[in-house]
Amino acid sequence: MRSLLFLAFILASAHAFAPTTPLTLRSASARSFTAPVRPSLATARSPLIPRQRPLGLNLQMVSLPKDTPLKVGICGATGAVGQEIVGVLEKRGFPVKELHLFGSARSAGKKVETKWGSVEIEEFSVEKARGMDVVFVSVSGDFSKEFCEAMAEGDDGAVVIDNSSAFRYVDGIALCVPEINADAARKGKKKVIANPNCTTAIGIMALYPLHKKYGLKKVLMSTYQAASGAGAPGMDELKNGAREVANGPEGTVAKNEIFAHPLPFNIIPHIDVFQDNLYTKEEMKVTWECQKIMELPNLPVSCTAVRIPTLRAHAETIVIETEKKINPDEARELLANSAGVQVMDSPSEKLYPMPMTASTKYAIEVGRIRQSVVFGENGLEFFVCGDQLLRGAALNAVLVAESLMDPEGTPFTPTM
Repeated sequence: MRSLLFLAFILASAHAFAPTTPLTLRSASARSFTAPVRPSLATARSPLIPRQRPLGLNLQMVSLPKDTPLKVGICGATGAVGQEIVGVLEKRGFPVKELHLFGSARSAGKKVETKWGSVEIEEFSVEKARGMDVVFVSVSGDFSKEFCEAMAEGDDGAVVIDNSSAFRYVDGIALCVPEINADAARKGKKKVIANPNCTTAIGIMALYPLHKKYGLKKVLMSTYQAASGAGAPGMDELKNGAREVANGPEGTVAKNEIFAHPLPFNIIPHIDVFQDNLYTKEEMKVTWECQKIMELPNLPVSCTAVRIPTLRAHAETIVIETEKKINPDEARELLANSAGVQVMDSPSEKLYPMPMTASTKYAIEVGRIRQSVVFGENGLEFFVCGDQLLRGAALNAVLVAESLMDPEGTPFTPTM
């Protein structure tokens, strides 16, 4: 009896004092400036009590059944990203048993034609969403903060994949690009999973393979971001404004309501709000998210984000300094063999990434790969393009769901 009591005491002590290793996000450039304060748990809704992992068992915390048709919900189904999610589910053959499209009372009753027939938009309710196996959310940060955790709470809640920034920097909630860190979602303490910012999701597909082989020391990025980053209203403002300027008398300036300045025939070095350190929040998102996804909390990442008059594909110039010497030819081959990456790099043939060729494509394009004249043998420069609505949002969200069908520890390398 004493032996049994002693064994129980040892097991209880091990459980009580098991170390925790929350990922601490810290601005990479904190040495040179005061970084803006990240969103904290204090500003979010009260966290729900997570299910405890049974002692001694390596059980996957968040999962979806494999090869089983699922009840799928989409919040924000009529928006630009929501429509793309429907398209990705269709094209990738996602196992859908029932498709439920949730919208506002104003949208309820409208019908959307899908691969699974005509689907009527339902007015959103938490109770309806909880009846799903997985819910994709692409509405707003305020909507997500109010409803996502309630949709996912408990064993009978849904897996919720959120496209807003509401939970990206919350400890204990996975920020996932599944080809890189699928296990972060699988081992999550909550069934809410955050999709990264579109700029991060595109650039990190090239950064991570290079980091694994050469080790990232510094990342400098300039982004050229499409109107779709502001949703369907942003795309409409660009198209209408371009038409207005092209057909108007000389000197005509387009109207702007969505963007800080008229976007047609212009570029705007201002996306999201400026922070105390004079970076915009969009720029700091790249820093914070690269650090969290790659589990490199001290990696210096600097970004300048610029809005340009293209419709739906973001472009990025990326300069890296690496721990090990890096050869452009080796890097080119490495990237060509990386999941979700297409190398387009033949300057003599005028072949390189462009928004025109990257639009509607699942893979990101990488080209202009060359040795950095600043960092020498330990530096590389390249150019990336990716579809903001797909790799930057809808595709990534669906791939997260697919990755949850595989057991913890399984590398996720989807076919494109």
